[in-house]
Amino acid sequence: MTTGIKVSICLPTYQRPELIAQCLDSCLSQTHTNIEVLIGDDSKDDRTRALIASQYAADPRVRYFRNTPSLGQARNVDSLFTHATGDKILLIHDDDFLAENAVERMLSAWRAHPQVQVAFGDQYVTDSRGTVLPAASAHLNRAYHRTRDVAGLQQQPGRTGLVQMFPNNGWMGDADLVKRIGYREQNGVACDYVFGTEICLAAKGVYYLNEYVSYNRRTEVSITTSTRTSTSASTLVAYNFLMALTLPPQLEPARRIALRRMVPIVVSIHARNHAPLESLKIALSHLSAYNYGFSRRLYFHLLIMAKALLTQRKSAF
Repeated sequence: MTTGIKVSICLPTYQRPELIAQCLDSCLSQTHTNIEVLIGDDSKDDRTRALIASQYAADPRVRYFRNTPSLGQARNVDSLFTHATGDKILLIHDDDFLAENAVERMLSAWRAHPQVQVAFGDQYVTDSRGTVLPAASAHLNRAYHRTRDVAGLQQQPGRTGLVQMFPNNGWMGDADLVKRIGYREQNGVACDYVFGTEICLAAKGVYYLNEYVSYNRRTEVSITTSTRTSTSASTLVAYNFLMALTLPPQLEPARRIALRRMVPIVVSIHARNHAPLESLKIALSHLSAYNYGFSRRLYFHLLIMAKALLTQRKSAF
C-alpha cells in the first residue's frame, strides 16, 4: 500500500502568476492525497504572493516561500528539496502541470519494484494555452527514448540520465536521494540535465512508466529559449559536463548517444559566437554526430565557420 507515503511536490516559480494556478490546481487534485505542495517564489513583484494568499492560503497542504532576494533556478529548486518533509519528492515547474493520477501512477513503480529510487513517465506537449499537441507529444517522447519497448525497470539506470530519457520535471524520487544529489548553481541553465544524469547514475533502480503523467507547456519566455544561442546555453554547459564525466566502460555508448544530440548544437553556438576554430575542432572530434560526413548539417556548419573566420580576418585589418 502507498497511501501512507507522503509526497512533497516542489514547485519553483518566477513571474508567471497567470500559469501557476493551473499547475497548483493539478497538484492539489491528485488522486493520491497524502501530499504537500511547496512553492518557491523567485518573482520580482507580489502578483504570485497575492494569488497564493487569496486562493490557496486555507489549504494546509500548501507551503509558500517568498525568496528575497531571488535565489535563481538551481538554488530555488534545491531550497524546496531542503524544505520537503515527504518520503518522496516530485518536481514540477510553474508553466507545466500534472495529470490527476500522476503521483499514484508513479508510486506504483515502488509497489512493483521496491528497489526503485526514481520513477518518471511520458510528457504531453501543449501550446501556450495548455491544449495538448498529439503529434508533438509523440515526437518528444520518441526523441528522448521513451518508447513502449523500454518501459519498466531500466537495465542501466545511468544510461537513462545520460541520453536525456529522464525528464526535466514531472519525475518522482526517494527524498533522501533527491536531497543528496541536489541542484547546484554552478551548473547554470544545465542544472536539470546535470541533476537528471547524476541521480540516475546514483540510483539503485530507475523505472520508466510508459504513460503520460505530466504536461510540458511551450512558452516563448524561458531561460533555455532566451540563452540557447549564447555561450551560456544549456546544451553547451551540458556538453562540457558530459565530456568531463568519468563513466564505467558499459556506459560509454550512452555518452556517444548523448553527444550525437549535443555536438551539432555546440558547434553552431561556437561558430555563431566568434569561435570558429573551436567549433571546427569539436565537429572533427565527433564526426559520428554528423553521420561521418553524410549529414548536410555538417556542411551548413562548415559554412557558418567559414563566414566567422572571414569576419574575424576583416576586423583584424
